[in-house]
Amino acid sequence: MKILLKKEIKKLGNVGDVVDVANGYARNYLLPKKLATVVTKGNIEQINLQVRKNEEKRKEEIKDLQVLAAKIADISYTITVKTNKEGKLFGSVSAADIAKVLSEKGFQIDEKMVILEAPIKKCELHNITVVLHPDVNAQCRVWIVSESEKAVDPQQASSENNSKSDKA
Repeated sequence: MKILLKKEIKKLGNVGDVVDVANGYARNYLLPKKLATVVTKGNIEQINLQVRKNEEKRKEEIKDLQVLAAKIADISYTITVKTNKEGKLFGSVSAADIAKVLSEKGFQIDEKMVILEAPIKKCELHNITVVLHPDVNAQCRVWIVSESEKAVDPQQASSENNSKSDKA
């Protein structure tokens, strides 16, 4: 039986595809759940219109997410952690910690969106990838600093260190 898919179905097809399936599968599952419809000229036109609207909506969403990615990339974030005397972290900084900092700055970021190759275990600047959409990634800078250090912006501290070494 030939049917027109109204929703994407894994291993079968995408929205708007005309596929051939077993009669029982179509009658007992796809048609009652409104995942597919019978193939008619009107149904094909209606699905194609829906596909075009969804594509326009997706493009608009991607534009908005690209603006959000630029905002995320413009800001430097600082996470304060406990360290021992040698500067090694007690534990590590995870994706959940980074997502929490981004959320506190007003961004709706889930820990699943933060990509870390491995947990962070060093006090330094880290470039982190945040996946906002399969087509949109944001790069953010995260400073990991020790509680024992001064509560100073790491960028200012590095510029102060450079000026001290220039004077010496």
